Amino acid sequence: MHFVIYCLDVPNSESIRAQHFEEHKANLSSAPFKILVSGPLLEDDNQTINGSCLLIDAMNKEQVLAFFKNDPFTKAGVWRQVEIRHFSKLRDNR
Repeated sequence: MHFVIYCLDVPNSESIRAQHFEEHKANLSSAPFKILVSGPLLEDDNQTINGSCLLIDAMNKEQVLAFFKNDPFTKAGVWRQVEIRHFSKLRDNR
């Protein structure tokens, strides 16, 4: 099943994000599901990070919830909002 994970940062959390970035990357590398696309969300200046977005292929939503509950960004309070939504791929232009 495909899922989109859409995370918005707490305002002014850049230093907390930077402090936990390497841990967050390592955590994603050990994910029990396939991460198809991931990266930061940006402000209109195309430089300031204000969140994260991932497209993943996982067994079920419970697996995704359990994994992101223990993400270093979650534990450090980087994200103020995390939405996990089912995603139905209709087209892939890769």
